[in-house]
Amino acid sequence: MLKTLCNFINCVVHKAHIILLQLRSLPDAHTLPTMKTKPASQSARMGGHILVDQLVAHGVEHVFCVPGESYLAVLDGLHDANIQVTVCRQEGGAAMMADAHGKLTGQPGICMVTRGPGATNAYAGVHIANQDSSPMILFVGQIERGMREREAFQEMDYRAVFGTQAKWVTEIDQVERIPEIVSRAFHIATSGRPGPVVIALPEDMLVEYAEVIDAPRYKVVSTAPTQQQVQELAGLLAQARKPLAILGGTRWNQAAVDEFTRFAERYQLPVAVQFRRQMLFSTANNCFVGDIGLGSNPELLNYAKEADLILLVGGRMSEIASQSYTLLDIPVPSQTLVHVHPDSAELNRVYVADLPIQTAPTDFTAVLASLPAPAQTPWVAEAARLRESYLRWTNPDSITHPGALQMGQVMAHLRTVLPDDAIMCNGAGNYATWLHRFHRFTRYGTQLAPTSGSMGYGLPAAVGAKRLHPERTVVCFAGDGCFMMHGQEFATAVQYNLPIVVLIIDNGMYGTIRMHQERTYPARLSATTLQNPDFAAYAQAFGGHGERVETTEQFAPALERALASGKPAILHCLIDPETITPSTTLQKLREQALANAGKA
Repeated sequence: MLKTLCNFINCVVHKAHIILLQLRSLPDAHTLPTMKTKPASQSARMGGHILVDQLVAHGVEHVFCVPGESYLAVLDGLHDANIQVTVCRQEGGAAMMADAHGKLTGQPGICMVTRGPGATNAYAGVHIANQDSSPMILFVGQIERGMREREAFQEMDYRAVFGTQAKWVTEIDQVERIPEIVSRAFHIATSGRPGPVVIALPEDMLVEYAEVIDAPRYKVVSTAPTQQQVQELAGLLAQARKPLAILGGTRWNQAAVDEFTRFAERYQLPVAVQFRRQMLFSTANNCFVGDIGLGSNPELLNYAKEADLILLVGGRMSEIASQSYTLLDIPVPSQTLVHVHPDSAELNRVYVADLPIQTAPTDFTAVLASLPAPAQTPWVAEAARLRESYLRWTNPDSITHPGALQMGQVMAHLRTVLPDDAIMCNGAGNYATWLHRFHRFTRYGTQLAPTSGSMGYGLPAAVGAKRLHPERTVVCFAGDGCFMMHGQEFATAVQYNLPIVVLIIDNGMYGTIRMHQERTYPARLSATTLQNPDFAAYAQAFGGHGERVETTEQFAPALERALASGKPAILHCLIDPETITPSTTLQKLREQALANAGKA
């Protein structure tokens, strides 16, 4: 009897031990994000849904993403939200589309990517938004909180990774703080000098429930010029004999552009724009005298150096616009400098201004009408001379170069057929010189170009622009090397039926690098040659329209067919490799470099 009892007890203990081991092996809420914590009340919401509700509260209408398992709860929240979601083919493309949205609207472009490789792919877009002062918020999936600092799957320290390129990098550890942190992100991204914010989202936090109140819609923080600053500006203009206005940066809108235009016309002031900011002032206006960037008109650069007053509005006057920091002396420019910028950290950072004004272009231009009418404008003749010089410099009919496809005539044709609200996009490369020198931008919101010089930007920007403005013509300029950086986003254009037109300017090389190579190491070709696919067939393979253009005569009818196709289109434009810029050829660069080496 005793033996039977002992066997029974041993059996019970053994089974209890097995059950205990099984219970211990079950994951808890921190190790299995799909197991949702039971809501405390009917009004409690899951973290991923709370986040989406904050986007709606802040007026978000578009999200660009590449999906990932690390933020499935957010994707689930987007299922029922009145937000247009664009699924992209690579995270860099998604981030560039979000940057383009920020440039066109002044509202933060929203990008969502998964952790690790997804985040690093998106890094290029964050860098663009940083250098271009574009408002953007990047949401990145993150590992569960209980796995930190073990080098878990795709684990990264996002504060360390993005810390130098974003205005703010944070991680939401508590589901209750989602409204607070998202609200702060919108304010940081849009106030002062706009830029990117990065928010990491631990996946276990996203499936927790909380009862929270949504934050109110963000408001951009603004400052207005003081009456004393306005009076001082009027005094400096009254004393000037050779002034120049230079427009750049962000936080502009059409009203601000119109206000500054009226001011410039009243003062008959010569107006230039910084690198890739042509849409800030109509090139058709007689006050416009050109852009200050790469390949600028030498006469304009000489005038800027000799000017006695520079009115710099919105821009930082960084390396490209300043001609490698030679246009203005550092730290004290020889010209009287009035620097208008929305961020106090930028004022007097490089150039000590005679009159620094901390305000956004939108607020600055609002007070220009209060300036007294000028008693005299002794610069009028000089401004007219600059205008004539600009018109000559940007006349495409005066340009000829080697090859059967003449880019000057291509640009002249685009002027005649594209509507004035067409959005022109490009990435980086010598090919972009044709667009920025010869196209006549006449309206705000028609230009998407990275001042950071990022290759691959043009196509994602065009997709983002067409998603935002399906009724407008969108044209992407891309070099053969530039296009292949994010060419896969052509599939995104096809998926969403976005009939953009892509002009691939193919010279079979990384042209900008080859140009510098010939200048520095003439006749020593190394690592710049490309063997390209048939880009017309590439477009057709994705379901788009594609044509090959080899001569000037072929371009106009090919463009007409592309625009009429109703499909995303690629025109594969083959130009002579010698045509490295509108002003010179590779052979001339090589001969000049060899001659200089011989003199040395």
